[in-house]
Amino acid sequence: MTDAATPVGPVDATVVPRYAGLATFARLPMLEQVGRTDIAVVGIPFDSGVSYRPGARFGPAHVRQASRLLRPYNPALDVQPFAAQQVADAGDIACNPFDIAEAIGQIQAGAQRLTGDGARLVSIGGDHTIALPLLRVMHERHGPVALLHFDAHLDTWDTYFGAPYTHGTPFRRATEEGLLDLAHSVHVGLRGPLYTPDDLGDGFLAVHCADIELHGLAAAIERVRERLGGHRRPRPGPRARHRHAGGRRDDLP
Repeated sequence: MTDAATPVGPVDATVVPRYAGLATFARLPMLEQVGRTDIAVVGIPFDSGVSYRPGARFGPAHVRQASRLLRPYNPALDVQPFAAQQVADAGDIACNPFDIAEAIGQIQAGAQRLTGDGARLVSIGGDHTIALPLLRVMHERHGPVALLHFDAHLDTWDTYFGAPYTHGTPFRRATEEGLLDLAHSVHVGLRGPLYTPDDLGDGFLAVHCADIELHGLAAAIERVRERLGGHRRPRPGPRARHRHAGGRRDDLP
């Protein structure tokens, strides 16, 4: 347990070479070493929801290995984020690779545990199936949230091969469950073909790569800022729940 007023930062690379020691995120302490944290970085090595290319289950380990090269000071922003707040590596949430419904429950329970004392969560996935249980936990804490989604794809399809829980469906399920504030949610970076024009009718603002090419990055950023709008909602009580007007799917795990 450490003094909460003095954050424990990354291992000093001038003392311990970057290739030595445990590969925690940015060489930060493990959560159990500091007792509590303002921001918990957690890996979610799950990719059983993909329809094409697996491999994202190895993402947390590779991100941690690459993050050995991070340094604690950002000169462009003139900030030292690891000195301003306690950030710690919370390890991985172990998920069943053969049962998507069980894995979703495990991810949700793990995120609830890590945020129970008010800590913020940064997750390293993992395919986009993991977004649904994480959004459920954010909804429990804050009510409907504005979503800023950077991706080439919408991830708002109904099913793949009849399966409702995949990497391409989390935001459709999240919308059905009332987890999102669609009036303040944005897809950014969309590109390539879709199945039908109806795929875009999900309530999000869509900023396509073509828009950025035509109008520039600054214009795209301004559209996103206007959509998000610094939106805030009152935090619900511990038993408060938002129920979407359309009801819930009967087969939600």
